[in-house]
Amino acid sequence: EDIFKQLKTAISNGVSLKIAQNLPRPGMPDYDTRDLAKLGAQVKSLDFSKLMGAGVLHTKLWLVDGKHFYVGSANFDWRSLTQVKELGVLVKDCPCLAKDMAKIWRVYWDLGGQESVPASWPSTYSTNINSESPLEIPSVDTSVYLASSPPPFCPEGRDKDIDAILRVISEAQEFVHIAVMDYFPSTIYGKETMFWPRIDDALREAAITRGVRVRLLASHWAHTRPSMLRYLRSLSDLSGSSPRVDIQVKLFTVPSFTPAQEKIPFARVNHNKYMVTDQEGFIGTSNWSADYFISTGGIGFVFTGPVRQKLQDVFSRDWESDYAAPLQ
Repeated sequence: EDIFKQLKTAISNGVSLKIAQNLPRPGMPDYDTRDLAKLGAQVKSLDFSKLMGAGVLHTKLWLVDGKHFYVGSANFDWRSLTQVKELGVLVKDCPCLAKDMAKIWRVYWDLGGQESVPASWPSTYSTNINSESPLEIPSVDTSVYLASSPPPFCPEGRDKDIDAILRVISEAQEFVHIAVMDYFPSTIYGKETMFWPRIDDALREAAITRGVRVRLLASHWAHTRPSMLRYLRSLSDLSGSSPRVDIQVKLFTVPSFTPAQEKIPFARVNHNKYMVTDQEGFIGTSNWSADYFISTGGIGFVFTGPVRQKLQDVFSRDWESDYAAPLQ
């Protein structure tokens, strides 16, 4: 409620507030955004069933004054901010990168209330900040670029989320550390399951062909699908198949410490979506199943520099913690 009250105060002080949201559903009404709209906020809803045939706007993004932004795993509700383990990146006083992020947001905004995605985007949406020419920030010894999904939401020059993930894995020389809630080399939401092993194949290639150490930290909670454990086991079973193949998998559990916590639905989970290698970091908004990269809105933040080590430290903390247990 603190955030909600601050937004109301900002509107009353003349701050422009625009919200692009997923189309509300009967079981997930938009009471808060409706209240903010009555106070003067502008709200648009994206209908992914019409735009993409499936999916949702799964992005979690705040963009402020053309200079600051947050992107990460946290939904903007009380559970995510108090009961769920999340990870994101906050960028401050960086107009160049914020301008590029605004181009992604404008895609969402312009698709609000529409029934189809344009065949091509105007040149004003295109970017020259990408994996081929990342934004260099010498003051903090960092390079960075932004990726997006699904592919039809990517104007010219924008890296697709899945391509960014595959490139980061392919350029790892020593290790790949991954923390995601869900990991599936398939779709999980359609009526029929489709095999989609692009990330899975990349991890196997990295481990088998190049001897890259792989550590994968997936989430264990009330809604973990049993099939995910089978996919994870098929990865971990490769470890030791040759002397240099080293793939380890753990499950991270966020326990409930009180009866009240245990009763909260869809809470107490490690909701992270990130990867760190010896070369780069990747902080995203998408779970790692095919659906999120084919038909769902998401953003990837890809970077080098000192923050990469901080992300590696976060992974090491969680991997070695009492809340992480081997898959078996």
